[in-house]
Amino acid sequence: MHRTSAALLPLCQLPAGSIGLIRQLAGNAAFCQRVREMGFGESASVTKISGSGTILCQINGTRMALSHDAAKNILVEQVRRR
Repeated sequence: MHRTSAALLPLCQLPAGSIGLIRQLAGNAAFCQRVREMGFGESASVTKISGSGTILCQINGTRMALSHDAAKNILVEQVRRR
């Protein structure tokens, strides 16, 4: 990876109340396409509301729940805490 200024972490590890920028999607092509359709595209801003098993987050003004397995494949750069 060419970016070294900020560490990427899975969305499931982003602290509750934090805002992250989605930088990379992992997983198969079908998964990546589906989460992009839900608004989780690269460069989108996501706020993690709560959760560890099921992740509650807000993206594009909409709250969504993701499974832990889905959230671990969405890599974010933490930009700030609420």
